[in-house]
Amino acid sequence: MQDKGEASTFAGRVTDLLRRVEYRRADTAEEKQAIFLMRYEGYSREGFIEPNASGMFTDPDDDCPNAWLIGVYIDSALASSIRLHVASRLDHVMPVTRSFPDILQPKLSVGDLIIDATRQVSRLEFTRAYPFLPYVTMRSAFLAEDYFDADFITATCRAEYQLAFKRMYGAMRWSTPRPFPPLTRPHALMAYDCKAQMDATRARYPFVRSTPEERRALFGLSSNGYDLLAELSAGRRAGRRAETIEQSTTCAA
Repeated sequence: MQDKGEASTFAGRVTDLLRRVEYRRADTAEEKQAIFLMRYEGYSREGFIEPNASGMFTDPDDDCPNAWLIGVYIDSALASSIRLHVASRLDHVMPVTRSFPDILQPKLSVGDLIIDATRQVSRLEFTRAYPFLPYVTMRSAFLAEDYFDADFITATCRAEYQLAFKRMYGAMRWSTPRPFPPLTRPHALMAYDCKAQMDATRARYPFVRSTPEERRALFGLSSNGYDLLAELSAGRRAGRRAETIEQSTTCAA
């Protein structure tokens, strides 16, 4: 665990880099293709996926209405990216539910709003130059947390990275590793409790704070052109009304 001096120095370094960073939602075919090429390079380099002739790593989940493909640009060059799916109902697509349905479906059924972070990747030269780049990339998930008033952020990782997720963000393990296709190795399910961790995270990492304008620019529309804030909020309310009715009925019985 970092002491206060180390944390302050680290946060200062990230803040300094953010002055040269631009977060862009990938909307066009060209923007998305650049991310898919970078994904393939990064995931194949680590042996996470099988080779393919296209040289791109994409799947149908990239085309979902509730998918956000975020590119992180340093000095106007694409340095990293992350994909976010935001869900508050069972019919909202969230890739992680296919491997962990028993854990996530009950939460969606009661209206929890969950941000699922997948496909985080960076170019090797930027990773070497900025070892803290994952924090810069993951910052977009915290912007989404504030914009959508999320309950949880989920992410999967290989078994050996679980402690890093806990150390970096206070994430808790929701499940031991399971098969997570098309990735070649099992992944554990990690979760960040937004309501429990929000204040501590912003005190420790002040660089995750953002303005309403920055959040709206990224999340006002999804990467496939959908404005989902009202629908996601309605899903949360409907789920929680159903839970309240069920509890009332149970108590009455």
